[in-house]
Amino acid sequence: MAKRDYSLLGADAQRAVDTGLSAADWYLTDIPRKEMKALMKREDGPAIRDAIILFGSMIALAGIGIALWPSWLSAPFWLAYGVLYGSAMDSRWHECGHGTAFKTPWMNNVVYQIASFCMVRNPVTWRWSHARHHTDTVIVGRDPEIVAMRPPALFRIFLNFFGILDAFNGWKRMLVNATGKLDEEEATYIPDSEKPKVVRIARIWVVIYAVVITLAVAMGSILPLMVIGLPRLYGAWHHVLTGVLQHAGLAENVIDHRLNSRTVYMNPVSRFIYWNMNYHCEHHMFPMVPYHRLPELHERIKHDLPVPNTSMWQAYREVLPILRRQLQYHDEFLQRDLPEGAAPYRVDLHRSALGEDVDQPKGKADLNSPAVPAE
Repeated sequence: MAKRDYSLLGADAQRAVDTGLSAADWYLTDIPRKEMKALMKREDGPAIRDAIILFGSMIALAGIGIALWPSWLSAPFWLAYGVLYGSAMDSRWHECGHGTAFKTPWMNNVVYQIASFCMVRNPVTWRWSHARHHTDTVIVGRDPEIVAMRPPALFRIFLNFFGILDAFNGWKRMLVNATGKLDEEEATYIPDSEKPKVVRIARIWVVIYAVVITLAVAMGSILPLMVIGLPRLYGAWHHVLTGVLQHAGLAENVIDHRLNSRTVYMNPVSRFIYWNMNYHCEHHMFPMVPYHRLPELHERIKHDLPVPNTSMWQAYREVLPILRRQLQYHDEFLQRDLPEGAAPYRVDLHRSALGEDVDQPKGKADLNSPAVPAE
């Protein structure tokens, strides 16, 4: 395995720019403009319904947890509350950050701000970080949100099931930003005009946490922290469980989302928590399609996509052997076959993923050759 530098300041970042991988033209399944416009139409209704269910459930679960505190009978209610706080808020942060969940802009922004606070992700910083993730998805040195690197840091992923690294890094960055500073990587993708907003929000958050911690000390109880703060740790497992499947074990440095993004069929509860981001290949191809239209988009373009995983369990059975081999420094990735009649993967666009010899891919076969000529 060739050594990779996943930082945004290293040699691979410059190499991605020099080779044209950064800000490239990605493959898109062809959909008539009229159909695409209909799929992108925004509505308030579905997201308002889901917001009422989410926040109503959180209030009810926290209320029961407080009423039963400190009895162990409160534990199931705190665990359920934690999943909504530490996992469902991840998908709300994501979709409202795209501005597509609600039709009304202020509704998107309100939920985005709440979700960003719960996930300890500065809403200004992460709006720009996620924009880079979509522009340069799993491009080494350019994408700041790559989870499963090569070799994969499985212990880091395991710790994040309990929010240990991501949450503490979020709190650390909050404190750094509150002093008026940004770290070097943040500075590479946040415009100068936005930097004062990063600092202002961090300072507001520090005040909120200071009030909660002061209240906990005054009460001699962690109960206030069970409502604000700690759920980011004990409720993180679901968003990590689903999030790892988005890109893990798939190709790096390619510009076809069918090679680096995974769609997984999930149960209705997980889909509610995850807000349909299990249709991840579809989301990356067409990120302006609202979450509640993704199942419809999936049906429309599945003829051109790899067959989805049938469940999370089946997806992990596929992913884990690849990650295990990557741990042994084998430069492998999983490439699924495309349905008959789908547009083939283009070899000419994927030299970096395949290694020096384009005709001998290290992932699998020949990327469904023959390749479509470059346009």
